Amino acid sequence: MTEAEQKLLDLLDIEQLEVDLFRGQGSGGETPTRIYGGQVIAQALAAAYRTVPDRLCHSLHAYFIRPGDPSIPVIYSVDRARDGGSFTTRRVVAIQHGKQILNLSASFHTEDEGWDHQHPMPPVAEPDAHETREAVRDRYLDRIPEKHRSEYLRERPIEVREVDPLDLFEPKPSEDAHNLWFRMAAAAGKNPKFQHILLAYASDMALLSSGLRPHGLSWFTQQVNGASLDHTMWFHAPIAFNDWHLYTMDSPWTGRGRSFNRGSIYSQDGKLVASVAQEGLMRPQKPRS
Repeated sequence: MTEAEQKLLDLLDIEQLEVDLFRGQGSGGETPTRIYGGQVIAQALAAAYRTVPDRLCHSLHAYFIRPGDPSIPVIYSVDRARDGGSFTTRRVVAIQHGKQILNLSASFHTEDEGWDHQHPMPPVAEPDAHETREAVRDRYLDRIPEKHRSEYLRERPIEVREVDPLDLFEPKPSEDAHNLWFRMAAAAGKNPKFQHILLAYASDMALLSSGLRPHGLSWFTQQVNGASLDHTMWFHAPIAFNDWHLYTMDSPWTGRGRSFNRGSIYSQDGKLVASVAQEGLMRPQKPRS
């Protein structure tokens, strides 16, 4: 297990303070200046799961209310909204500096019988056909300011192989649809609940950038002010995130300073295991005075 993987496992192992009250560390996620959205979602889901012993999450809906401060912990308060015969509902509020930074509702379901169908996985070359995230980043090292290089090169816990990466600094307009393979080797042997938590963490990666692609933009061009506004996720099938999964994303609409983005997550053998939707802030970056 790598050091980065162990740090992520520790990050998602939240501490119980009282009945239905938990604490998660703020630092250590994907971004250094504010808490990565997937981290808060995953920790909130972990808090909800601590109060649901016998069911798996089938959907979650989250609103990002304020940017998270990575310098202090996050407090998670769980409301046991309902314990029903087939469904359990939880509401989680994430708090920093006495204010809410995220609200999350999650629903948990017993396994039922029913009819099955799914859309097929897109025809995409296998993970080994694509460059590693590290190899892609090395191409831009001479264009990264010295003060940001250590963060840029920092080892990440999620292994990523992007199918059609754009130039980070000079992207050309392209189709909004894009794909990446991802996995985390240290997920091997983790229970089904923790598999959900890890996938929730990873699901916020790259999704918001789908809306940038048709406009020839990237987060490195310093033209866009962006942030996740909400995040919805549905879990469909068992997950083993130590194996490769294809994250296929698109952005059907951008406008009025916002971007709408969708994602489907498939296991390597083509089973649809999760679906994601997100709206994000996407407006021109104002010049600094």
